Order: sequence, then structure tokens, then C-alpha cells
Amino acid sequence: MSELIQKINETLEVIRKYTSDNYPVGIILGTGLGGLVKEINIEHQIDYADLPHFPLSTVESHHGKLIFGTINGQKVVAMQGRFHYYEGYTMQQITYPVRVMKFLGVKTLLVSNACGGMNPDYRKGDLMLMADHINLLGDNPLIGKNEDELGPRFPDMSEAYSLELIKLAEDVAKENNIKVHKGVYVAVPGPNLETKAEYKFLREIGADVVGMSTIPENIVANHMGMKVLGMSIITDECFPETLKPVNVEEIIAAAMKAEPKMTLIMKEVIKRIK
Repeated sequence: MSELIQKINETLEVIRKYTSDNYPVGIILGTGLGGLVKEINIEHQIDYADLPHFPLSTVESHHGKLIFGTINGQKVVAMQGRFHYYEGYTMQQITYPVRVMKFLGVKTLLVSNACGGMNPDYRKGDLMLMADHINLLGDNPLIGKNEDELGPRFPDMSEAYSLELIKLAEDVAKENNIKVHKGVYVAVPGPNLETKAEYKFLREIGADVVGMSTIPENIVANHMGMKVLGMSIITDECFPETLKPVNVEEIIAAAMKAEPKMTLIMKEVIKRIK
């Protein structure tokens, strides 16, 4: 047995003391999706600190609990708080919870993030469905020995974000008169925000928004055969010609304001997943 599989089994051993159920839907509650916790009929919750091999979030806006329950009758397991490369974690540590989710029965992963909007058609408070991504983190969670039990050495990424789930989300948004964009997310290491020249470069290579998360989890989810829906809240406008200073308080406030729209879409998508 490999070291990774052994660690997963040790984490599962603790989780199975709380629940023996399977959870088809996994949720990573990033910035802007904390409100979805209120929609979960919570059956169990475990602090990350009580789970062997789980990292601990160091970001003030991220809690640290693994939550088990139901939304609209659908069994879900939710990460309330995620991990970032800029916190000093390895890619393998960041994505470890996604590995564990697979062994809990997760087939569909819903992920959210806050991001800066670079597409001139996007505005602060808008939502974007992730259609694709560009990985500029400078690392990849699959580097190293491949665990054949978890997935293939060279996983295909031609549909990194499920077209089926994107269509579901678009339908929900339309029915509820919520404006959503569909675009490309680029991830950079952070933690500093980008310079004017960097925003210009990122826009020119085809990105609509920029953030510091999500892509590692997406890569690992695809490696293990999960379908992924990614949603971004645009918390600041990153147009080089009119760029103004922004602080984390403003970013969190913008995310919180747009949160109900994202929560509604995610909740309804979960209801319609077959």
C-alpha cells in the first residue's frame, strides 16, 4: 500500500466513526459560498484539526470544517474553508481533501472562488461559470509517482469543467433572472494582487478572470473521474488603464454581496444532479 493510500485510509477511519453513508456531491466552500452552509441539513461536522493529514486553513475568511448532510435531499460533503498554494502548502496537501472525497462516494464536485475581473464586459459583483482554465501556479498536484488506483498517469483535460453542469447552472440562472458570464479562469500563486502589466498579460493570453485557487482541486478531481462545476464571484475590476488600489476587506464585502445569487444557483444545480 502506498503512503498516500495509507493516509487516506487513516482519514477515512476517523470519518467513518461519524458516518458510513456515501456522499455523491462534494462542495468546496471558497470565498463567496459560505452561505451555502445554511442550506445544508447538517448531520455531522468534523474540524479539520481532528482529521489526520488534513491541512489547516490560515486564511481569515475560511473556516475549517468538513460538513456532512443533505441539500434538497441530496447527500453532500462540504469543505467549509479551502487551502491555497500561497499559504505554503504543497499541491498534494491542497488537494488531499478532494482525494478523500472520492473515497466518500463523490462523483460531482462544486467549487467556488473570488477573483479579479479582467474582461472589460465583467463588473464587480458579477458571477462567472468556469468554462476552462490556465494554470500559472508553477506547479501541478500530479507531479511525482502516479497512483494508478486513483487515476491515469496522463488524465485528459479537454472538458475540465463539465458541459452538462454548466448547462444546468445556466438554466437555473436564466430561470431566476441572474446574470452569469462564462469564461476562462487563470490561477497565479499570489498572495499579492497583480500589477497593471500582469493584468494586461493575463488578459492577452486569453483569461477573463484571475485568482489564486481552484485549479489544483480541479486537476485532481479530473484525475479521479469526477465532474466539476466551477463558479467565480468577481470581487474587483482589474482593468490596467483604470486600476485602483483594493484591500481584502473590500474583496470579501463584494463576495458576500454576490453570495446569495451563487448560493441559489449551486443549491438548484445540486437538486437537479442525477
